[in-house]
Formats: sequence, C-alpha cells, structure tokens
Amino acid sequence: MRVDPLILPGEPASLSVIGRYVVAAADAAGLDRGAAYKLRLAVDELATNVVIHGYQEAALEGEVFVSADMDERVLTIAIEDTARPFDPTAQTLPDEEELDLPLEERPIGGLGVMLAREGVDDFRYEYTNGRNRTILTVNRPAAAIAD
Repeated sequence: MRVDPLILPGEPASLSVIGRYVVAAADAAGLDRGAAYKLRLAVDELATNVVIHGYQEAALEGEVFVSADMDERVLTIAIEDTARPFDPTAQTLPDEEELDLPLEERPIGGLGVMLAREGVDDFRYEYTNGRNRTILTVNRPAAAIAD
C-alpha cells in the first residue's frame, strides 16, 4: 500500500506537515508509540537538515519529497531533495566519549544523523538523477511476530 507522496517547499513551515504525514503513515502501519516516535524523530532530523543545510544555508530553493510505502512486513519512508549531494551514511557519528561531554563542549554536527540512523531498522542513501534520496525502513509489528 502506498500513501500519496508529499511535495513541499524546502522551508521550515513544511516540517510540521511532514511530521503529521509520518505519524499518519506510522499509525496506518500499526507501529507502536515507541517505533512511531523514533521514525518521526528520524524523518524530522533528516528533513530539517535538508531545509536548513541543504537549502537555506546554501542559498538554494527546492522542494522536499516524502513518500510512504507499506507492505505486510515493513513501512518505508523516503525523503528526497535536490540540494547538493549529502550522504548521511558516510558521516562520522559521535562516539560515547563525545556524547558524555557537556553540551557546550560537544563538537557540532552528527547527533541528528545518529538519531535517525539508530531509530529505524534499515537506513539507506542514494544519489540519482540529481536527487538525494534517504530511505528509512521500520519493521511492522505483524512482521516481528511472524518471524
């Protein structure tokens, strides 16, 4: 089952619409509160990075494309943009030592991508046809029971 995709301007006002879309998809997939929260957090972190770093800080305009696909086993959310290529799977994540530092002493960057990568069951990235595409997959509860 595919939910109609979103195509929104790459601006901060679009983030709340994206959040509601993900919550609705998670609800339709029957995700429990914890899994739904982690998925929404992951999408929010990634979409915010697209809007702020990919478009605003780069003085670019563009759109954010979000789609949701579901089958009996998984819910998949894809986020696409036309900003400069950025591969979140190639980013160095904060280590335990950095995470134990007080906020003001931590290096900037990486925490949002870490939360996104750790909050889903599968995290992939591809760059094709001038678009960044990040694909997040969460196992549905029925799939976990069947395994």
